[in-house]
Amino acid sequence: MSVRTLAQKQPASFAFKAEYMERANRVIAKYPKGRQASAVIPLLDLAQRQEGWVSRPAIEEIAKILGMAPIRVLEVATFYTMFSLHPVGRHHVQVCTNLPCQLRGSDAVVKACREKLGCELGETTADGQFTLAEVECSGACVNAPVVQIGDEYFEDVDAASMGKIIDALKRGEKLAHGPQNGRLHSAPAGQRTSLNDAPTPPPKQDLAAAKAAYDKAKAEAAAKAAAPKT
Repeated sequence: MSVRTLAQKQPASFAFKAEYMERANRVIAKYPKGRQASAVIPLLDLAQRQEGWVSRPAIEEIAKILGMAPIRVLEVATFYTMFSLHPVGRHHVQVCTNLPCQLRGSDAVVKACREKLGCELGETTADGQFTLAEVECSGACVNAPVVQIGDEYFEDVDAASMGKIIDALKRGEKLAHGPQNGRLHSAPAGQRTSLNDAPTPPPKQDLAAAKAAYDKAKAEAAAKAAAPKT
């Protein structure tokens, strides 16, 4: 089990900017009075979106806003790996190396990242633009290997496509996320291997004849019900 600790170098203070404080208040308002602590994860996310990472002053400020003990907010921040406890680059490149991704070539993806960025796992490039990280599971095994960059998933990546992604980010280009090998979402790659023939349509029905038969059966049933019983 890995230990997640706060960065040694911390900012002097933290405060939500007006825009983020407004969003935080909208989140808190969703919960009943006395249950504000339920907003801890969304507020940690807002702090990270504002600063790029979660600092100790941010944890303390969130605890103050929600009326929680700082240790309780710290427990949440250190438990969920989606919260960065150390400063990260503008592009946080998180490569999944869990078993499904590894079987599909994540080692080659990591190697491509190291060569393109000139840094190792857990490091940030000298210009502060990229942080390279290894994650346990991104939860998109059907599209392995998977790389998460910011909020986006880049799926079905290999060394070549990973290199293109990094080059595009360096140029400041907006990329198309999702599968990088041309397949649609999680659909099988390539052409269909079953159900190749068009489905046979159902036989056409004579609606007039069907209605006439229904009316006849209905009339016969009514006549039978009205007939005197002997």
